[in-house]
Amino acid sequence: MSKIRVLPEQLANRIAAGEVVERPASVVKELIENSLDAGATRIEIEIEGAGTRLIRVIDNGEGMVEDDVLLCLERHGTSKITEDHDLEAISSLGFRGEAIPSISSVSRMTITSRHQQQDLGTTAILNYGKLFKIHESGCSRGTIIEIRNLFGNTPARKKFLRTKRTEIGHIDEIVKNYALAAPEVSFLLRVDDRQTLLLDSDQNLAQRLAGILHYSGDFITIGTGSKKMLPRLSGFLIPPDAQIKGSSRIKLLVNGRSVKDRMLSHGVAEGLRGFLMKGRNPAGLLHLHIDPAEVDVNVHPTKQEVRFRQSRDVHQLIVQSIQEAMQGFQLTLRSSFFKPKEETAVARPVPALPAKPVKPYTPHQVTMAEPVPVQSTPPAQPVKLKEKPEETATPQPIFTTEQQQGHGLKVVGQFNNLYIFCQSSDGLIVIDQHAAHERLLFEKLKKQFLQGNISSQNLMFPETVELSLADSAKVEQHADSLEKMGFAVRDFGDNSYVISAVPALGSHFSPSDLFLDVLEQFGSRQSKNTSGSMQEDILASMACKSAVKAGDSLSTEEIEALLNNMARADLFSHCPHGRPVLKQFSDADIKKWFHRT
Repeated sequence: MSKIRVLPEQLANRIAAGEVVERPASVVKELIENSLDAGATRIEIEIEGAGTRLIRVIDNGEGMVEDDVLLCLERHGTSKITEDHDLEAISSLGFRGEAIPSISSVSRMTITSRHQQQDLGTTAILNYGKLFKIHESGCSRGTIIEIRNLFGNTPARKKFLRTKRTEIGHIDEIVKNYALAAPEVSFLLRVDDRQTLLLDSDQNLAQRLAGILHYSGDFITIGTGSKKMLPRLSGFLIPPDAQIKGSSRIKLLVNGRSVKDRMLSHGVAEGLRGFLMKGRNPAGLLHLHIDPAEVDVNVHPTKQEVRFRQSRDVHQLIVQSIQEAMQGFQLTLRSSFFKPKEETAVARPVPALPAKPVKPYTPHQVTMAEPVPVQSTPPAQPVKLKEKPEETATPQPIFTTEQQQGHGLKVVGQFNNLYIFCQSSDGLIVIDQHAAHERLLFEKLKKQFLQGNISSQNLMFPETVELSLADSAKVEQHADSLEKMGFAVRDFGDNSYVISAVPALGSHFSPSDLFLDVLEQFGSRQSKNTSGSMQEDILASMACKSAVKAGDSLSTEEIEALLNNMARADLFSHCPHGRPVLKQFSDADIKKWFHRT
């Protein structure tokens, strides 16, 4: 007797239910997708007992005639696709025709539906996948699906459900995600006869998102191109430093479908590199609009994962769109914080730290002192792993500015030799001097690195370092990057290397310590990040070490130069590691502290 048998349809449906119907939220997701595909403009969801006692979804979509009600109960009965090639360009949310029979196989289901052009509707009653009764009924146009006693015939699966609060939380998340995907549709959620969510279609998308995230500030808008252009990215981000309730994360949509995709999430993180502190997550909504033929949504039972034909291009689109939005955000901040004076000020180089003790600040335009001359001789023939034309080392003053408009702030003074207090027309601005200088130096280093001309400082007495075999391999592997970063080294035999030049910004550090620190970072980041992000991390570390520190007393001229540099920088609001550089306190904020409102 053969051991292999064709499973009965009822059993096959229950196996499918184990894939599609993972928990009550899975049922809500499938039913909402069907309602949206039916063109509904209002969807009501009612939940009892965390969804295991009752899930009822009511919509005003086009509805179904009796034949369609019967056909939708059949496995793979669907109106979304008809031929093989339809799978290559899916534009609907549902398409497999598995959801209804799979859900009905693990519940008691009632479907009541009336087509928009029919005078009467149809009601079908099923008990765990078996049709019990079907008849005509008087009902509103649209569809009502009731799911009772979910997993009643699969108690083992029911035992794996979480607490009521957790399951309701998953349902709430599903409803909110699709409410953001379809802002033209009204959504209502009731839990145990209590209304917990109402999102009306008269709200625009930004208002709906703000309500869902409990956020009352301004968004960073993503995407301004033509809606006809594909692919494109649209949406809204909450500014990196904004305080929001809960642990909101970025919500991702692809052609109106809520998805979880590592590649998209990585693109978001790359686009926000240098703006988010470690441990903080981006928050907001991103919607990728793409030709359906360029994305495969048929790769996961719950359709929450997708695959792109040109994933690298999509990733780059995400990164570039967010970077452009953040650059626009910087312009907005710059116009808010810095209001340049009408006169033009010429700022000259400032002496390197440590500076003279700070003098009491007087609020008037200061003329910056000439820098102390720095002797710089043309470097001798550098000894490197890879030869390149000779370069002349240039002085690296702490702050330099070119001819520009003033920053428009009134400097109050320096607090704890770390924070600079300034008065603006809108209130009080507090600046972290280290974070501010670190960002400026990082952008300068990054630009020089990309151009291949980070300034080097020749050592009067070259240093010899002994390296391990692993570090020696790093030197050989990253020779080009080390050279572009301003190091000149040569193999001295037996894992010994001679350092004859270092980056000019780090010339006040021990050459061997600086070199070994860079080598260590090459090893620690290589396996985790791309080559470009690894190099940026190293440049950020160099900038951090070279920037003014907490405890450094700055002269009035140095403070002025730092502010002027910030006022003309393309990026200034965060250090390369994501820490905020400055914070503004409005007059209203300060009055509120002292109960003067």
